[in-house]
Formats: sequence, structure tokens, C-alpha cells
Amino acid sequence: MSISMYTASIPVFKQLLTALSDVLAKAEAHATARKIDPAVLLQTRLFPDMFPLVRQVQIACDFAKSVPARLAGVEVPAYDDNEQSFAELQARIAKTLAILDGLTAAQIDGSEALEIVLRPGTPKEKKLDGQTYLLSYGLPQFFFHVTTTYALLRHNGVEIGKRDFMGAY
Repeated sequence: MSISMYTASIPVFKQLLTALSDVLAKAEAHATARKIDPAVLLQTRLFPDMFPLVRQVQIACDFAKSVPARLAGVEVPAYDDNEQSFAELQARIAKTLAILDGLTAAQIDGSEALEIVLRPGTPKEKKLDGQTYLLSYGLPQFFFHVTTTYALLRHNGVEIGKRDFMGAY
């Protein structure tokens, strides 16, 4: 039995983006209750050479929209990456979820052998088939940035757990 490319992508991205939205809401409530400047949480890092929380959320959204868009053969929507508040990150997640809702199984299924070129025309150019792109590159990248966001918030005292990370499934 095989699983469709749509089923392996869209529902997974939607589940974790929705959970990420809920986790960010808890983080904002945490900051408010403890009188913490939200910018402190949004700019927190696990280590100085890592991206801050705000960038982790931006990149998670980037993978959630770009991977299925490429598999569907449609233009990848561009975002400005200028979010500076929890509300702006929530809007970015909502916009990404709307993009995912606009993609159909008919557009994505059958993309297993589609050639995806990463960093075209550069020394780091890499060609992958659609299935490898989704399962070995796109989803792991997305999970990394969602997980890092969770870890940053948990490390900073936001009361969240595995159930919050996973969301409804």
C-alpha cells in the first residue's frame, strides 16, 4: 500500500502549523502574565549562532508553503520576513495555512518523480526527485524549525508539552 504525496505533506504541515499557532498563543499569554517584553521571547536563541525564535517560525512557514507549492508546480509565494510580534507571526501562520488549503491532492499527487532543483545555478545546486525532496529534505527542515521554536519557548518557561507540539491529529 502506498501513501499519496498530498497525504504525506499537506495534513502534516497543517497539523504542526496549527499546533505552532497554539504554542505561540501560550507564549504570548506567558509573557503577558509574567510581564515579560514579548520581544525578549521573540528574539531568544538557543545559542548565539542560531536564528532567534521569530526567524524559526518564519522558516517553518517557508518550508510549509514552498515544499507543497513546488510539488504542485505552482509559484512559491514570497513573504517579506518582517514579523516582529506574536500577532504578526500568527498572521503569517494563518496566511500559510490558507495557501495549504488552496492546494489539492490532484495538484500534488503524482509528483514523486518530479525534478526539484534546490539553489539552482549555484555551487550548492542539488537535484532531487519529488519524493526525496518531500521526505528527506522538506519535512525534516520543517520539523527542525518547529521543534526549535518549541524548545526555545519551553526553555524560557512557557508551560507546553508534547501534546502542544503535536496538536490535534
